[in-house]
Amino acid sequence: MPTEEGIVKEIKRKKAMVLVTKTSACDHCGSRGSCHIMSDREMVVEVANDLDAKVGDLVRLQVPSGSLLKLSLLVYFLPVVLLIIGAYVGGAWAESLDLQPTLASIIGAGLAMGVAFYVLRWFDRGEQAKGDYRPRMTRILFSESSSPQPGDSK
Repeated sequence: MPTEEGIVKEIKRKKAMVLVTKTSACDHCGSRGSCHIMSDREMVVEVANDLDAKVGDLVRLQVPSGSLLKLSLLVYFLPVVLLIIGAYVGGAWAESLDLQPTLASIIGAGLAMGVAFYVLRWFDRGEQAKGDYRPRMTRILFSESSSPQPGDSK
């Protein structure tokens, strides 16, 4: 499971906005939709605050590996397969449509890509509601509220 550490910057209802230093793994992450990039190196990730973290806490975030694999296959494999199928079907229907085979293949491939992106968009909307592919807060590594305050006799 890919893990990152970040500092809770804000609490909104049952969500925590966590400031994370961006790594190279972020470039290929399927959960980029829940991240808000602030600069080249830092971004804010919105996660469910199931651990009742407070502002200033250092937390660990994880994205399930299975989720990343499923998303990668869906996002990269589906459009390519539909592109090839669309080109083949377009070429096969060229004669009945009274078009040149190359033009029919291009039209078929374009229509298939449109279908692929529509399916991915529909899938994304459904998965955002479920939240299965979002990063999760798994542990509070350091809590400012539990550290000794100046003047404490502990």
